[in-house]
Amino acid sequence: MTALIPRSHRVAGALIGSAVGDALGAPFEFGPPGRFTARFPVDARGARTEMCGGGSLGWEPGEFTDDTQMALLVAQSLIECGGLDEADVFARFRTWASAGPPDIGNQTRAVLGSGRPWDVAAAEHFARSGHAAGNGSLMRTTPAAIRFSREGQAATAEAARRLSALTHGDPAAGEGCAVFHELVRIALDGGDPLAAVPTAIDLVRPEHQDRWAAVLAPDWTPDQATESNGAVWPTLGQAVWALRRGRDFAEVLRLVIDLGGDTDTVAAVAGGLAGAVYGIVGIPIRWTSAVHGRIPGFGDRVWWLADLHHLAAALDGSAAPPYEPVELEGLEPRQVTDGVWAADLAGARRSSTEFAVVSLCRTGTRFPHDLQRFAYLTDDDANPELDAVLTDVLDDIDALRAEGRPVLVHCFAGQSRTGLVLRAWLRRTRGMSAAEATAYVRERWPHLNEWNASFTAALERVR
Repeated sequence: MTALIPRSHRVAGALIGSAVGDALGAPFEFGPPGRFTARFPVDARGARTEMCGGGSLGWEPGEFTDDTQMALLVAQSLIECGGLDEADVFARFRTWASAGPPDIGNQTRAVLGSGRPWDVAAAEHFARSGHAAGNGSLMRTTPAAIRFSREGQAATAEAARRLSALTHGDPAAGEGCAVFHELVRIALDGGDPLAAVPTAIDLVRPEHQDRWAAVLAPDWTPDQATESNGAVWPTLGQAVWALRRGRDFAEVLRLVIDLGGDTDTVAAVAGGLAGAVYGIVGIPIRWTSAVHGRIPGFGDRVWWLADLHHLAAALDGSAAPPYEPVELEGLEPRQVTDGVWAADLAGARRSSTEFAVVSLCRTGTRFPHDLQRFAYLTDDDANPELDAVLTDVLDDIDALRAEGRPVLVHCFAGQSRTGLVLRAWLRRTRGMSAAEATAYVRERWPHLNEWNASFTAALERVR
């Protein structure tokens, strides 16, 4: 586990990682094991990535499902109400359900469609059916795990139970959410959630402890599950199992989606937990750049990566407004080496939509380009995984160029971050030394700025 990742990176990673997992797993929902790796035996980094869309409900590539739709409703309620207002959350859920979302769990549909008040609907359904330990409350709880993590162990566990009980009357579901909240809380603070599993189980009410201890044990494997992964126990068990075995965010997600079954939900849960561990910089940019979706019943707004970034920060206490850059005159795109061009933010925004754009800064409003990748790179010394981010960017440029696509690289001013990537690209593709690459770029892109010492050091490490 990486301890140097800032909390803000982990918070963004948790919320966005959950949405990424949801969208990545959706096309494989209720399929057999191994389908993800059968379709994508190696990384898919070109224009068409593992965010393939499709499935039984015909999702768009990168489109999230009901898991994230409900999570966003929870997040908005927590922010707008200044905390947990169960009646408000339930009313939002009911508006959403009434709008006919393409995917909604059977239990959630029954509770929200019962016409009963928020404080009795789920309990009455459980009393009648005896079945209410699905994973539908676990899948949407990452925003609350972020929001209440700042208030300590007891507060975050209690919030988990209360939110779960809105639709899932079986206390076992709420106990699973409480465990998840605690593991996310530990990860957001830079701790190891796997080491914290025994402490999290201690939070579980005594009558549920043995079952949760069994599925979260270090030697538990998915083939030991006694229910399908539509139930809460194997969903969280599989997510923790994958976190133990995966070497990075991408491998964690591959492991859980390859299990088959309820792939979008298990991947949403695993993505929230792994995102808190590895941070936003640990999630491949080809996945974060594609994730998006609408919330039925709440207008036509499309949520994109920048919206999720802002929401994550707000859940963690930020009052900053959504980012919109100052509009500058702009530097027109210029080709620096074969098929790779440079610009600043304003120039890139106005550039030909034929470009595949690699954005190295916040952009505010999205570009009109069909293909745009967003790298989380700050122009300072606060990039804890700089080499990994740079490698991810270069690998994507390599794949896009192999497809014959012109690639436009930009940051806000087109100077430091843009210069780093251009020089690193020349180091990789032409075997230039750092000094040779710098001279080459400066001759063709005089806006290059070398002030950032951490970038200079990273450039020397590129091979």
